[in-house]
Amino acid sequence: MKAERPRRDRRDSRWDEHRRARREQLVDATIAAVGRHGAGVGMEEIATAAGTSKTVVYRHFADRTELHVAVCARVATSLTARLREAMERSGEPRQMVAAAVETYLAFLEADPELYRFVVQAPDRPADSDPIANLSHLVGDQAAALVAVALEQGGRDPAAALPWGHGLVGLVRSAADWWLQADRPMPRVELAAHLTDLAWAGLSGVVFRKEEEQ
Repeated sequence: MKAERPRRDRRDSRWDEHRRARREQLVDATIAAVGRHGAGVGMEEIATAAGTSKTVVYRHFADRTELHVAVCARVATSLTARLREAMERSGEPRQMVAAAVETYLAFLEADPELYRFVVQAPDRPADSDPIANLSHLVGDQAAALVAVALEQGGRDPAAALPWGHGLVGLVRSAADWWLQADRPMPRVELAAHLTDLAWAGLSGVVFRKEEEQ
């Protein structure tokens, strides 16, 4: 006879929901504190933005790293949704590339301190990096687009994965430089340069077989 699972007290469920909501509030407060104090914001400033004490913050997050990972996850979810929406609005592969590049750069420019907080915060576990995971997610989406273009061009889509992830690495590296160099050129200009470079490579290999025939 299979043993029945012990039923959870409703108070436990209510506490779980309260804890989840409180964690979300603390993530909101952290993002607000980053906007006010910059990427180097301290836990005391985060607690003040939340209207509480550091002790309460640590009651919901074991340490600064756990809070940082939660903020990164929030940012990753938001950026992924924006990228997907921008790419789905475009009908042609080149337009999709341009839309994705522009959306990524617009995200950085709108809140550079939050981006710095996400990618530069110290003591982040290598296996808990939502931005790295985001790069993989975006790379998979880019690879899917490349695969379609390759198939349409009569080519083997096997190269789609490395090319898709390579494109994402290109954009992220250039975007990091742009931000660290204090945006030496307008975002629209940088987006155009990156789109031209990415598409020159893609179109060259995707449609080369048609030209050879």
